[in-house]
Amino acid sequence: MSSNGLTHKNDEVHQVNEHYPEGLGLGANLSHVKTSGGMTISPELFEKLYLTPKTQTTGDFRKRFANPTPLGLMGFVISALTYAAIMMGWGGSTTLTGVAGIFFFTGPVLLLLALIFEWVMGNFFSMLVMGMFAVFWLSFGVLQTPSWGIAASYSATGDAAEGAASVGYNAAIALYLTMWGFWLFTTFIFTLKTNTVFALIFLCAFVSSFIFAGAYYKVSTGDYDMALHLQKAGGAIFFILAVLGYYITVVMIAAEMRMTVKLPVGDLSHFWPKAEDLADMEKNE
Repeated sequence: MSSNGLTHKNDEVHQVNEHYPEGLGLGANLSHVKTSGGMTISPELFEKLYLTPKTQTTGDFRKRFANPTPLGLMGFVISALTYAAIMMGWGGSTTLTGVAGIFFFTGPVLLLLALIFEWVMGNFFSMLVMGMFAVFWLSFGVLQTPSWGIAASYSATGDAAEGAASVGYNAAIALYLTMWGFWLFTTFIFTLKTNTVFALIFLCAFVSSFIFAGAYYKVSTGDYDMALHLQKAGGAIFFILAVLGYYITVVMIAAEMRMTVKLPVGDLSHFWPKAEDLADMEKNE
């Protein structure tokens, strides 16, 4: 929608509200931020579409390029749903080897493409999120691909199955997931500036990371029954994460497609100082 046919600001806001009804949380306070494309939107809507606070950028990238955030989230969600289902053993599934492609192509390819365009458009936080999940999936893809020989390297005879059950192999992965858990917790704190759904995604992410770390640790100690219980528990929480990711992706696509549906995400940005308020504070110091 262009501003060429709008003669008054009130008319512009009215037309935006027709696309974003108040029940969607987008119909209020639409009078103080204008995108480079000429459409007036609120900082809350901007954060819903891009999962990052509204900032001033140079150039007209947001006018020329489509919103890349749903693309990256779609890749993450498809991979996450598959991963969670296998971790819970749905349909008798026991290993990730058969779907190793999700760790290289489905998730990382879309996430990396989104990362590039988020960077070009100056969307810092969503760029950070795309990058961290891309490398997370890639690292697990390496672990699930036998040709890399990582598990086999832990066996004196080169037996991958023996190496995968070794103390060293499982303890190393447990430590790796623990580090991810701490970083995901740190990122969760920053998501509290965006919306409730996105924050819950990272809450589930860091909790499931610690649980999966515990599962690998239990394998290293030979407690396979507890390891299986932890694996399924981690898979269940990761499934909740994936469903929340699916939901927020649908919300973003619906907003981009101008669908008049009521899909709240629980905006949290109004609990924090606005960018212009922070700028005024800096000027007064």
